Amino acid sequence: MRFSSAALALAASVGIADAAATLSAANTGIKGFNYGAFFLNQQAKVQADFAYEFNRAKSMPGTSGWTSARLYTMVQWGTKSDIVQAIPAAIDTNTKLLLGLWISGGTAAINNEITALKAAISKHGSKFTNLVVGISVGSEDLYRDAAGEVGTSAAYLLDCIKKVRAAVAGTALANVPIGHVDTYDSFLNGTNKAVIPAIDWVGFDGYPYWESTKANSINDAMTRFYDGYDKTVKLAGTKPVWVTETGWPVTGKTNNLAVANAANARVYWQKIACSLIAKKVNLFWYGLQESQWGTASPDFGIYGAGDLGTLQPRYSLAC
Repeated sequence: MRFSSAALALAASVGIADAAATLSAANTGIKGFNYGAFFLNQQAKVQADFAYEFNRAKSMPGTSGWTSARLYTMVQWGTKSDIVQAIPAAIDTNTKLLLGLWISGGTAAINNEITALKAAISKHGSKFTNLVVGISVGSEDLYRDAAGEVGTSAAYLLDCIKKVRAAVAGTALANVPIGHVDTYDSFLNGTNKAVIPAIDWVGFDGYPYWESTKANSINDAMTRFYDGYDKTVKLAGTKPVWVTETGWPVTGKTNNLAVANAANARVYWQKIACSLIAKKVNLFWYGLQESQWGTASPDFGIYGAGDLGTLQPRYSLAC
């Protein structure tokens, strides 16, 4: 499929990443989890909630080095543009951050995100900026747009990337690598390929559990995952690929051949998490705990519902 002229024009205006940013985007074995801004009952997470989760991730039995967090937004849930309270929590717990800026749902979204980002830089200074390992402009927006859901076009995404680069220019985050997170089939779309020259790293989300049109049993999971990952690496060329979301549910419905249970989640962790860790690929797992103030279905959480400080993992995390 040919690139759209509008998308290509925007890609040119954004520009290819400079050498310093590309170097800092290289995979170094970062390990972290994805952290939403609210619980299942829509209650906003506050600083103490984020800190509690960050500290639990660092103390999981049989593991070490899970000291990073991927955020989906810079805005505190329930506010227009207040700084998300994950930021002071990260400062207090010395947690590295892959920042996320939510861009779907209208132009107000990116404007509010940039307002919160600038406010965080101004308020927290180097205590905040020294923790930032990357910035993701959007999350699965291209996938949702193609599925008829609330997402964005490649052209709009490129415009948002341009705005974020302008917002951080001249700040301590100026050389922090900027990327976009999406599914591999979204990047494979010809029009969407125009995004890759405009970013410093490519965020790969891969869930064999959801690939219901293909063989996706736990025995097929490694093939399914690395098929998408390897295609993304090839497409990305010299740009590093970070694994920004993956996991296997512990509970939930069977999806084609994919059975959700703790035994399969353990196998998936051993085959995927452990292999990525060995390769020093930057990895953000989904997720630490999903069922809190509600029940997720499917539930991808390593921990079930309840007090994270007292719970044990639902499967072994040893590699």
